[in-house]
Amino acid sequence: MTMHASPRTTRPSRVAAVSLAVSALVVAAIVGAGAVVSIAPPADNPFAARSLYVSPDSAAATAAASSPGTAAFGLLASTPSAIWLLPEVYPIDDVDDAVHAVMTSASRQDALPVFVVYGLPDRDCGSLSAGGLSPDEYPRWIEAIAGGIAGRDAVVILEPDSLAQAPDCPDPASRISAVRTAASALTHTGTSIYLDGGHSDWRSPSAMAAVLERAGISGVRGFATNVSNYNPSDDERVYAEEVSALTGGAHFVIDSSRNGNGSDGSWCNPPGRAIGQLPSPIDDGTPEDATLWIKNPGESDGTCNGGPAAGGWWASRALDLVAG
Repeated sequence: MTMHASPRTTRPSRVAAVSLAVSALVVAAIVGAGAVVSIAPPADNPFAARSLYVSPDSAAATAAASSPGTAAFGLLASTPSAIWLLPEVYPIDDVDDAVHAVMTSASRQDALPVFVVYGLPDRDCGSLSAGGLSPDEYPRWIEAIAGGIAGRDAVVILEPDSLAQAPDCPDPASRISAVRTAASALTHTGTSIYLDGGHSDWRSPSAMAAVLERAGISGVRGFATNVSNYNPSDDERVYAEEVSALTGGAHFVIDSSRNGNGSDGSWCNPPGRAIGQLPSPIDDGTPEDATLWIKNPGESDGTCNGGPAAGGWWASRALDLVAG
């Protein structure tokens, strides 16, 4: 699930200044003549009437540039998909500049970037995407990401799998608390946050809603379903609407990146899958905000069924997904 490096700009002395500023945001510090430093996220659908950001530095873009005659790579490279932020790729000292570079590039496109923040302590509960930061490092990494966004329009899919996995992890309370604190820090910079909502073949709507309530769903835009999974969008929509009804009308997005042929019940590089509906805003008065490509098609789920490590580019898999 890793992402490739984005272009960076050098901004001397900015990191320290932003760190202090974002710390103030997190605790809602009072500055100047008593004004609260906080930026509210948009009240309406953040995707409405917006183009989505297409990264020129994605693995698919690199593959397309290396094989210009391969139409499948070109399709994947030109389709908006999320930017994954992992501390193994973007550590605390680097992530601010990396995010800032994406935000600057997105501004040039007049487009909305979608980030996936994926660095929670004990990430993936030791499974194929294991890793993440220590409990002391994680808040500082989140603070640096918030500094890179710096109050500009962005969407964050926060810690996929973290909440649906929580009941099966060693310390679910600490896990949920860490997600809630991260969501609060990012929301104070005006970012639209979607928490982990699992998917339709995992937790029941009532069980997922209960965890989302503990994680602070009422303070963010909503939740994301089917991230890196293969369930049909229609199934996810039914599930997500039930979760929404149980969480006070929370909005949701669905990952349609690889669900074109539905699921065979396996989550790790199952054969015979296909890309799904292209990313699209949904502004029809329902709780659904968009279908998105959150997982980047062509990137591995892990070392299973012949795949490379989680997040590694897998050219033959990309071709198979486009071929359907």
